[in-house]
Amino acid sequence: MSALAPAACRAMPKVLLHDHLDGGVRPRTIVELAAETGYDGLPTTDPDALQTWMTRGADRKDLVLYLETFAHTIGVMQTPDALTRVARECAEDLAADGVVYAEIRYAPEQHLTRGLTPDEVVAAVSAGFEDGAGDRIVVRTLIDAMRTGTSSEEIARLAVRSRDRGVVGFDLAGAEAGFPARDFAPALAICRDAGLPLTLHAGEAFGPASIDDALDQGALRIGHGVHVADDIAADGALGPVARRVHDDAVPLELCPTSNVHSGAAASIAEHPIDRLRRLGFAVTVNTDNRLMSSITPSTEWAGLAEAFGWTLEDAEAITDRALAAAFIDPVERGPLRTRVREGYAALR
Repeated sequence: MSALAPAACRAMPKVLLHDHLDGGVRPRTIVELAAETGYDGLPTTDPDALQTWMTRGADRKDLVLYLETFAHTIGVMQTPDALTRVARECAEDLAADGVVYAEIRYAPEQHLTRGLTPDEVVAAVSAGFEDGAGDRIVVRTLIDAMRTGTSSEEIARLAVRSRDRGVVGFDLAGAEAGFPARDFAPALAICRDAGLPLTLHAGEAFGPASIDDALDQGALRIGHGVHVADDIAADGALGPVARRVHDDAVPLELCPTSNVHSGAAASIAEHPIDRLRRLGFAVTVNTDNRLMSSITPSTEWAGLAEAFGWTLEDAEAITDRALAAAFIDPVERGPLRTRVREGYAALR
């Protein structure tokens, strides 16, 4: 069986579990929203040049530096109309690229500088996804609390009360080193007690201990988790954290291109995703920040297929794993699974 061609990567149904709303804004939209809202901080108002600037700025091999680029997307996402537009276009872009289910995450606390309340942020984003999704894609949202913020418990309560607006989980995002999940135990307990699932950023810019800490706090999935590979010996022997992730089949929301840009991996070819897959870890393929990394889900898959020789059967197995790990209502999962399987069957 030959490796996936780019055209097959685009045509095949895809499931996306780790993608940031403020990391996937269209460059032209940023420029237009900046003009509409009076944001004057952009390095350029040429959309193509802005895309180049964003990718060059993100590709600095350091997560903290990588995160600096978000000042501009967040800067123009401070009004209801802007949030709704960005969410609508996100759904449209993913559907056009063959994504049938996506969980998009964002941090409401980052969109309050012009007087919006957190609930108003959620309402605006929810409206955008509803407008853009149609019957082509199912979109659900994950609410992030920022590790560097001070309102994690408030954001956790917001997430719990927003489930009727498409919120299906809670996350901790932002700078990882120095901000372990255990420091946010009260917020995480609010979600666990309410039955709202947790997927926590861990093992992106810090080692296996961060993953262990996230699991101790009840994470059902790990955002990134690339550094679990640091706990695996050259001969494939698993250390204690890797063993825990492997044996419990904890889904890893791996984001290879983003990991290269933030310095977590040297290149796509050297990314541990294929080794983890072959060792039986529950890997999934994700984009993280499509704008900053200048990628789509299809191009992310195509790069992996080229690097590792992945086949259509490999892609279907990984996609099925991602759908099984989704925080969607089980009643909705069945029709999506049928759609995925029929989509792959049509490509054979």
